[in-house]
Amino acid sequence: MHKMSDEDTIAAISTAISESGIGIVRISGPDAIKIADKVYRSPGGKKHLKDVPTHTIHYGYVADLVSSSLVQSSSSSQDSSIGEKVHSSEGVIDEVLVSVMRAPKTYTAEDVVEINCHGGVLVVTKVLDAVIRAGARPAEPGEFTKRAFLNGRIDLTEAEAVMDVIESKNQFALQNSVSQVRGSLYRTISGMRSQMIYQSAHIEACLDDPEALSFDEYVPELSEYTDKWISEVSHLLETADSGRLMQEGIRTVIVGKPNAGKSSLLNLLLGEERAIVTPIAGTTRDVLTETVTIGGMTLMITDTAGIRDTEDIVEKIGVQRARDAVEKADLVLYLIDSSTSIDIEDREIFNLIREKNVIILQNKTDLNTVTDIESIRRELGKLFIKYKCADERQNTGDNEQSADQESLETDVSSKIPVIPFSAKERTGLDDLIAALKKMFFSGQIAYNDEVIITNARHKALLQRTLESLRQLKRSIDDHMPEDFYTIDLMSAYESMGEITGEEIGDDLADEIFSRFCMGK
Repeated sequence: MHKMSDEDTIAAISTAISESGIGIVRISGPDAIKIADKVYRSPGGKKHLKDVPTHTIHYGYVADLVSSSLVQSSSSSQDSSIGEKVHSSEGVIDEVLVSVMRAPKTYTAEDVVEINCHGGVLVVTKVLDAVIRAGARPAEPGEFTKRAFLNGRIDLTEAEAVMDVIESKNQFALQNSVSQVRGSLYRTISGMRSQMIYQSAHIEACLDDPEALSFDEYVPELSEYTDKWISEVSHLLETADSGRLMQEGIRTVIVGKPNAGKSSLLNLLLGEERAIVTPIAGTTRDVLTETVTIGGMTLMITDTAGIRDTEDIVEKIGVQRARDAVEKADLVLYLIDSSTSIDIEDREIFNLIREKNVIILQNKTDLNTVTDIESIRRELGKLFIKYKCADERQNTGDNEQSADQESLETDVSSKIPVIPFSAKERTGLDDLIAALKKMFFSGQIAYNDEVIITNARHKALLQRTLESLRQLKRSIDDHMPEDFYTIDLMSAYESMGEITGEEIGDDLADEIFSRFCMGK
């Protein structure tokens, strides 16, 4: 990323470059207002942005005055005629509203000007070009937010949450990101760091003046604080998996025998005909992935080829891709055609998915039922015990089966949701949503004030923090020398500081902000 300078004034298009009602060109830096004044003209030609109050909006025109004859006209004493020239000159680009915001109460904590013009691709680009010719530098991706961070306007967790807001795929992810933009994670981390630095100072004081401060008497207090920190960090880490699923979506794969209704299910969830549906088995030859939000959850759904042995070369490739998709999935929706009997192909599919989170849909309940829920559960129990026993025999060499096999089969099968379903009649969808919530989000998805970890960088640093705290606890329990306590405690303190950006190098900051979109 371009090296920052206090003298830089940057500009970029901050809205999508497309045909739209409004487009915004943002300018930030010490010369933002001066540069905007070079391209802005009020209708009467007498108003200058340098003279207007902060946080005000002004109607007028943007013209490429730097490269046009209007430069000379604007500097003449005949201000009354400028309005007419703006209307008629070839230098005029667009009719605009200009927002003027003076430091420090702005997004970047610098002077900021936003030019609101019409949203056509050509006009927005021309406005930006005019601003750059007037003296601004093109902003790098994420540079506005990086300036907000470097100027102390926001911490790093709030900065990263800005991008999460933009990329949110559902209401829960959006609300959690907005909460972090408002500083919820920062306050949690900052509170613990304040306690850590205080306790570290206490350790140093005990070491410096052992006659006045007894270290032995202080150790129980430190141990209590360490337990508290371990508990708090562990709780944050426990939210990381569900946080990732809410932020990125649940990687979901639909599997089943050919013609089990997989493509019909995908079309039902999408609300449109995206997958080809025919009564001919083997219609789907490749994987098809779509994103859908249901019940507040985002699912990245992959429809796969029916899994079976086949001599068709193209279908065989599709079946292998289906197996690969299952390997990477968070969830498998296994469709069983209830109008047919369970056969060897169903058993092979179950063996493939038995280590995954599985929801079974007893599909085609609108037809005559051959395989009911009880039959499915009995078959599941037998298959699970069969494969489990085979695994155990392979590991131990013991060929005897459990005497309580029937009880085990019932227990195992009852833990896998089996839902009566008809993609054709659109029944069973509410039960599917309820099963998803129970499986991944403890039965409910409700926004509250709890901090949810959705960022992989935060998770890695929290894991490092937790290891340092556990090492500190071991040092306390093993009565290690006092110096060990300070090393582990400060290691945890610094790891948490990397989350908020208080202990971060320029290279990492550059890498983080380079992932942002242009103009943000």
